[in-house]
Amino acid sequence: MPIKVNLAVILAQRAVKSKDLAAHVGITDANLSLLKQGKVKGVRFETLAAICAYLDCQPGDILEYTAEIEAPTPD
Repeated sequence: MPIKVNLAVILAQRAVKSKDLAAHVGITDANLSLLKQGKVKGVRFETLAAICAYLDCQPGDILEYTAEIEAPTPD
């Protein structure tokens, strides 16, 4: 997937515990853990906005697009 989730990095930089963020945002610790690992297929804008407000960051600090490089095809 070309979207990388940097939430764990932001949490560490801000010295915020996942449990505290999950409680503030109103999601379970398990769902926040899945989000941190990039194992979700989507995130609600409302949830993303609450995370950004709590961590004082922008969505682009949490989500990063990295182009997937296709393997060359043999001739």
